[in-house]
Amino acid sequence: MVNRTREKAEAVAQEIQASWPAVKVTVGYPSRPVDLLLNATSLGLKADDRLPLDEDKFRIKDVAAVYDMIYRPAETELLKRAKAAGCRTANGLGMLLYQGAKALEIWSGEAAPVQVMRQALEKNVYG
Repeated sequence: MVNRTREKAEAVAQEIQASWPAVKVTVGYPSRPVDLLLNATSLGLKADDRLPLDEDKFRIKDVAAVYDMIYRPAETELLKRAKAAGCRTANGLGMLLYQGAKALEIWSGEAAPVQVMRQALEKNVYG
């Protein structure tokens, strides 16, 4: 787990360990390949944003999959570089969709029309 401040990363790591003791959490850049790189920062919303990782400390090609919670733009610089490195990639549109679907189900007591919602969301977000 990496954060701009080590203290925050350590605090989140402790929360994760307290809730899920079987999950191993390491703070700092990994020294070996990883299954998933998750960007949960706002870096990537602007075209001139830097990457949310230090490429001198960790290479994108050492990741199997990259998930960027940002959904606009649809393909951030992180996702572009990950795709070029051969990683599987996904953006945050699906997360937004299923959060909305769950909220609708809670409010209405009815099953959410996920496909209709997906089409409307893609049209609204991407044009």
